[in-house]
Amino acid sequence: MTGSGPQQPARKPLVALTGATGFIGQHLLKALSARGYRLRVLLRRPTVLPEGCASVLIGDLTKPYNMSEALAEVDAVIHSAGIHHAMSGLPEDDYRLFNTEATLRFARAAERARVKRFVFLSSVRAQAGPTAEGVLTEDRAPQPTDAYGRSKLEAEKGLAETGLDWAALRLALVYGPGAQGNVARLIKLARSPYPLPLAGLKARHSLLALDNLVEAVDRILAAPAPLRRPFIVADPMPLTIGEIIAALPQSCVARGRPSHWRGTAVRFADRRSFGAEGARLDTACCNAARTRRACAMHKSLMLHCATSRFL
Repeated sequence: MTGSGPQQPARKPLVALTGATGFIGQHLLKALSARGYRLRVLLRRPTVLPEGCASVLIGDLTKPYNMSEALAEVDAVIHSAGIHHAMSGLPEDDYRLFNTEATLRFARAAERARVKRFVFLSSVRAQAGPTAEGVLTEDRAPQPTDAYGRSKLEAEKGLAETGLDWAALRLALVYGPGAQGNVARLIKLARSPYPLPLAGLKARHSLLALDNLVEAVDRILAAPAPLRRPFIVADPMPLTIGEIIAALPQSCVARGRPSHWRGTAVRFADRRSFGAEGARLDTACCNAARTRRACAMHKSLMLHCATSRFL
């Protein structure tokens, strides 16, 4: 009579990651590895990676090569490479080439390789411009106002025409160590020794901590049900500029993250896809209702402020 030994924990999926040398990609690489995911970094050119990290050279995503090797036995893809909103002044064709066409070329390769899930890091700018009246949800018709937002939205539409199980995460402004652009400007403002006339600035802003972004990606990767939709992702509480500045000096300036945001959870308000116990993926000016139903939580990541504003 033989006794059964202790059950082995389920093996985490093999995930291919693009953009791993960027601000968000570097954090995803480190944090998802720490959560037990097996990561394969797809690189444009040789670079130094953490010890034990697998990588495959694929060249420029607009004309990739070696894709069959890069995606062999891969369970899921996280596509974070692309031209960012901070790269202003670029012609619209460049945004379309790198953010739309390259994404769809990569998605078709993933479909041929039978990848189970394609996670596309989109932007809230695919949903709306820098401001939005009322509560902004994925159920409202997208109205991007610039080339960056349009290129992300067109990529989402292209993904919907594939046979992939895909999810587009429409990220609010991401902050954390190494952040540039508007976040860096806010930190510089917070360091000012002079009084700042912020009392009259009442509009609330959506932000997204790097740790909360990782939580969102983790939940999307683990969601059992087919997704095939976009999700707006942000921190739980929308903040005024004054509230952001007040938080920055004590922690974000020193360590890259405001202390009173530490440990905030992302709410997936849409329960259908994540299971009855789905974690909270709340959003700031983006109320996360749909992400929750997709990972078996409630109806959509959405904005809950009268006038939503994105930095």
